[in-house]
Amino acid sequence: MRPATWRYGAAAAGLAVVVGAVWLTEGDTPGSPAVQQLRVEVLGTLPHDTSAWTQGLELRDGVLYEGTGLTGQSSVRELDPATGAVRRQVPLPGLFGEGVTVSGDRLWQLTWQEGVAIERDRSDLRELRRVSYPGEGWGLCMDGSRLVMSDGSSTLTLRDPATFAELGKVEVSRDGLPVREINELECAGGAVWANLWKRDEIVRIDPASGAVTATVDASGLLSQADRTATDVLNGIAAVPGTDEFLITGKLWPKIFRVRFVPVR
Repeated sequence: MRPATWRYGAAAAGLAVVVGAVWLTEGDTPGSPAVQQLRVEVLGTLPHDTSAWTQGLELRDGVLYEGTGLTGQSSVRELDPATGAVRRQVPLPGLFGEGVTVSGDRLWQLTWQEGVAIERDRSDLRELRRVSYPGEGWGLCMDGSRLVMSDGSSTLTLRDPATFAELGKVEVSRDGLPVREINELECAGGAVWANLWKRDEIVRIDPASGAVTATVDASGLLSQADRTATDVLNGIAAVPGTDEFLITGKLWPKIFRVRFVPVR
């Protein structure tokens, strides 16, 4: 999505996670029984490249894939999930890269306003072909037999992982109102987890109904010193075989290994 001029406000130091207010949109009811309130429990951290404008994050078969953005700086890369080190990086010249996801032996990468999805060979990240789509590209994940794509609105578009053809749309809502600016996506456990742009909040979405079933307060992850020159929270990768996730942000110095646990 477009570069943000918004920056984080003051927060607690260290790895303390604020279990405070969850961002609400008009019409939301705090503590609604239909929407579970979660917080982040930090289990550990990894170094993260502070030049990476993170757009997509996915962990698969011992490789952490990251898509980065900004025209002239966009890339797709393989990271070591144990150290955060970049193992392989392929630039995306002249385009503004967005979300990425793995589908079998392929990796798909979105672009922001260019209307192009890039299919890559997962083994070496080389480009295989480009497929056009209308509108903007933001986040992408693989939900079983279909791709789920966000475009910055309240709509998720379902796509065929082989052809990228549209299969349908799902409108995302919370307490009956649309949830806009849906960003990076992660499909895990039968749900779609999504960053909301400019918010320290992650939501869990039922992909069948579009209903938000949980909100995660992800504020307070970075210390005041670590926040220097950083931008928004963005990047969610489920850790296969666990209830854990890796989360980070644009230009962040750390990737956090976390669980999403109930607010106490």
